[in-house]
Amino acid sequence: MKIRIERDALAEAVQWAARSLPNRPSVPILAGLLVKAAGDKVALSSFDFETSARISLPAQVSEDGTALVSGRLLAEISRSLPARPVDISTDASAMTLVCGSARFTLQLLPVEDYPELPPMPPAAGVIDAAQFASAVSQVVVAAGRDELLPVFTGVRVEIADDQVSLLATDRYRMALKEVGWTPNAKGTADALVPARVLAETAKSLTGGDEITISLAPAGAGQGDGLIGFEGGGTAGTRQITTRLLDGEFPKLRHIMDIKATASVRVNTAELVAAVKRVGLVAERNTSLRMTIGQESITLEAATGDQAQAVEAVEAVVEDVTGAGLSITAAGFNPHYLSDALSVLDAPYVSFAFTAPGKPCLLTGLDDIAGDPKPDYRHVIMLMRLPA
Repeated sequence: MKIRIERDALAEAVQWAARSLPNRPSVPILAGLLVKAAGDKVALSSFDFETSARISLPAQVSEDGTALVSGRLLAEISRSLPARPVDISTDASAMTLVCGSARFTLQLLPVEDYPELPPMPPAAGVIDAAQFASAVSQVVVAAGRDELLPVFTGVRVEIADDQVSLLATDRYRMALKEVGWTPNAKGTADALVPARVLAETAKSLTGGDEITISLAPAGAGQGDGLIGFEGGGTAGTRQITTRLLDGEFPKLRHIMDIKATASVRVNTAELVAAVKRVGLVAERNTSLRMTIGQESITLEAATGDQAQAVEAVEAVVEDVTGAGLSITAAGFNPHYLSDALSVLDAPYVSFAFTAPGKPCLLTGLDDIAGDPKPDYRHVIMLMRLPA
């Protein structure tokens, strides 16, 4: 293999591909980064038997070839090279990188021992990259992190004609985001995608305008049980595949259909700041108390007798039923409330309450007197308040 490539393009591509390398690979060979040069392109790949990442970028290829080297070491080296073209060559046992007066030699790993990368599943459609990244960020905050309950660590992706729905829950909160896309063919499909992989993928593919989603549910043949994402960027075309999670995702949509008896509308930025301040003194596993007044809400939290915090925020409070407020105080997990508010892309937030201890629905508002935005819903299970 003999190639010449610009230092910045190489560094960005290697960093992106190497970020998918496992920290503690089950097999040492999986710590390698596969480098393949052919025609006028060079491709860099990583794989851990669950998730694969591939990036292809232009290069001056004098001699085709394939090599496997330590991915993290190559990433560190490429990042430290001077801003000049990089010449890369290999022989039977080593890869040599020459950039100006800097020269590095890396021992090759056996390519024949490296597992074959999974094929990209059939393309299902395209979605706006920025919208997809925003949608994923709004949903993954509600995904679980307990690996003993793998179903809750995933995001359910539901496709119905020209709409994609993303759902996540950890049993104590749940989020639903709906976004439009351009399908290759009308129809329905669903997949349970690891939330961590989906979040990293969405952020890393924002360099281009669109992302192609490829999907093959279990039993579909090509790319069986995989979902794939492809997007562009300054350093070339990027592809990611990951294996879908097994298990039955809980039915959530009926929980989202909350019929409010009381509504509270607040400026999002003001509430975010107040929750952060009051939450500083919230003791572990205790609630942040929201007391609902006539024209304001009051947030309270404490750590025993050591510290207490109280702050009032202006709000529009509505008795939906007209029979008097059925709830005057609610207990929130302060971290859950802060997470939900931080990803709400609206200047105002609406809280829909039904009764003490029942789920609370958060939706965004463009105007404090307007209708809730229907595309994003976040439900938080209320905590029991002390007497």
